[in-house]
Amino acid sequence: MKSFFVLWAAVLLAIMDISAQKVERIPLYADNDEAEMFVYLPEKESALHSAILICPGGGYGGLAIDNEGYNMAEWYSSKGMVAAVLKYRLPHGDYTIPLSDAEKGMQLLKENAGKWHIDPSRIGVAGSSAGGHLAASLSTLGKDSCRPAFAILYYPVISFEDGVTHQGSKKNLLGSGINNKELVERFTLQNQVDAKTPPTLIMVSDDDSLVPPENSILYYQALHAKKIPASLYVFPNGEHGWGTTERFLYKNEVKELIYLWLVHNKFLQN
Repeated sequence: MKSFFVLWAAVLLAIMDISAQKVERIPLYADNDEAEMFVYLPEKESALHSAILICPGGGYGGLAIDNEGYNMAEWYSSKGMVAAVLKYRLPHGDYTIPLSDAEKGMQLLKENAGKWHIDPSRIGVAGSSAGGHLAASLSTLGKDSCRPAFAILYYPVISFEDGVTHQGSKKNLLGSGINNKELVERFTLQNQVDAKTPPTLIMVSDDDSLVPPENSILYYQALHAKKIPASLYVFPNGEHGWGTTERFLYKNEVKELIYLWLVHNKFLQN
């Protein structure tokens, strides 16, 4: 009987914790309801929070917004961060659209820093797969005022070079410009790393057959060459798209690594 009450109490606490989660929906633009941001606020608002803009993957042809968006935001929020899921517009060949939406998301986080108790100097970005390409684009190609303070990349698309890239992401972003050498070079992001690119944590599976791990390695090497603090973790297996799924064998290690990295780099208070 005692174990029953202990279990029931745990269930009640879990329900209370979920109900305490505060989420605000923010349209990115007044005249377009397609692009929006879902802001997950931490339960406690006693101090200035760090924040993170989360870019789901989907090959620039869709959005894996649960596994690589909402679920991630709940976890980051549980650690005391303001976590904003970016529902960006799909490009359909207009490469300017996703980056414009990511810049707008960063701008809104900074404009609402007072309202959401955010430290403007600790706003980062996270992205998975093609969302990782968008997060890295914001880190390397974004306007100076929209550059993140840090980046966390899950199995990202980085290069648009044939043999390395994910062809679907490249085609969906560049459209008719897929063979334009200048565009391919611009969005081959290891070549765009500069002194303003933020400290970055990268995680990938060695057996990823969809987006070659070489993408992550090339970006890490470029960061390291520019003396930008960077960490790269390669897990033995897990394939692609594991995000927050229970199937991923190293799901707990991922959370611990992210937390320790954020604390070590002073982007999150212990």
